[in-house]
Amino acid sequence: MSDTTPTPWSEWLVAALRRPVHGPDRERAALHLIDWLGCAHLGQTTELGAVLRQWAKAQAPGPVWVCGHPGLQATEAARWHGALGSCNELDDVHREAVVHPGDTVVPAAMAMAQRENASAEALLDALVVGYETAIVLGLLSGPSHYAHWYSTATTGVFASAMACARLLKLDTQKTQHALALAGMQSAGVWQCRLEPGWAKQMAAGHSAQAGLVAADMAAAGMTGPLSILEGPLGWLKATAGNLDALRAQAMLQTSAERAWRVHEVSFKPWPACRHVHPAIECALQLHNQGIDPDQIAQIRLETYGVALSFADQPHPQTALQGKFSLQHGVAWTLGHGGFGLEATAPAALADPLCAALRGRVTLVCGPAQDQAYPQSFGARLHLQMANGHHHNSEVVNVLGDPENPLSPDQVQAKAAQLLHASGWSVARAEQLIGLVQALPRAQALGPLWDSLQTWRQSQNVSSAQASASKRSS
Repeated sequence: MSDTTPTPWSEWLVAALRRPVHGPDRERAALHLIDWLGCAHLGQTTELGAVLRQWAKAQAPGPVWVCGHPGLQATEAARWHGALGSCNELDDVHREAVVHPGDTVVPAAMAMAQRENASAEALLDALVVGYETAIVLGLLSGPSHYAHWYSTATTGVFASAMACARLLKLDTQKTQHALALAGMQSAGVWQCRLEPGWAKQMAAGHSAQAGLVAADMAAAGMTGPLSILEGPLGWLKATAGNLDALRAQAMLQTSAERAWRVHEVSFKPWPACRHVHPAIECALQLHNQGIDPDQIAQIRLETYGVALSFADQPHPQTALQGKFSLQHGVAWTLGHGGFGLEATAPAALADPLCAALRGRVTLVCGPAQDQAYPQSFGARLHLQMANGHHHNSEVVNVLGDPENPLSPDQVQAKAAQLLHASGWSVARAEQLIGLVQALPRAQALGPLWDSLQTWRQSQNVSSAQASASKRSS
């Protein structure tokens, strides 16, 4: 670079991603992998899993592990798994960046790691680097981007590319070009949340696959626009992002002392949009105080404006609408003391008491919560009882956030529950979780692939036996 040529922001970012990854960082990455495995396996049991299996009939089979399928090539495996992590709204999330890094980074890194026969350490390091990329670009793009763009997908393609570049051991220049080529494929707009369907999941799947392809193309010698982030016709300019060069330089330049941002990522305890979680936790607090839901006359929920724009759904008719309903989150939790996988089943949506409570909910944009967002996802719940008494609860840092974290044991228990709901036996789920938990001290990934593929093969046998039984009856 000459003195008169501005340094591409991609150079700052790639330099920042070269800093060392340490043992605690790998431990954290393994925990996110455990969480994702539970989410993805449950995702493949949904209607989307059936769609993917139909799609896969036209794809070339391959040796790379795919949950719910005999196996695909690495690129298609990344797309398959990228679509599954968010199916039940249990995916991890970085609060301030408002991105779900695991949805795109884990599928791409897993596919690349198996294809390249990578070590356990290399996979975990790639996850740390990918999470960092997604979060930094989510922070950099900001609320104006998130207002129209599905930032998990738009940042996820960059993140997947950086994770895969790490696994391919690309040099600095080729890694920059992988980032540039990823940016040429960044896509996903929020119209998907206004209409039914699985387009949101498809966009995340595309980002996982496209990031892997970007790294492969850069490795082969393809080049891209290195000022992809900040250029006059670049990604941030096109998608209403933040073009403050001083802020970007401070955020992107190498800082060996800075902790990796994977430690800032939140785990979701409940299967609902993260914007609904503060309301659920407020309702849970009041339920635990012994409030009689039959005696609730009026409910007032104060939360931030973005939550209202995403989750004002007073009459949810489908499971997805229930997961994006502040009213349902409050009503079901007040009545049942939790919000589990059953909370958005047809019977739950039609529950008479729940429906009545939903009708008593008034939503308000709370000034304090709105000002604190996105650094804090908060809510305040006020109940007026039939006897005139009043009860209040408030959440500033919702369960699962760094200030109010789920413990590793709780994350593992969540994953075990999801795996069991997906058809895994308790023993096999425990074995898988133990293998992933041990990755920071392991050398090879072979035992992990064996565990995943052995279960897949047993499922294929069970499916074949079931089909044969149906034919003979």
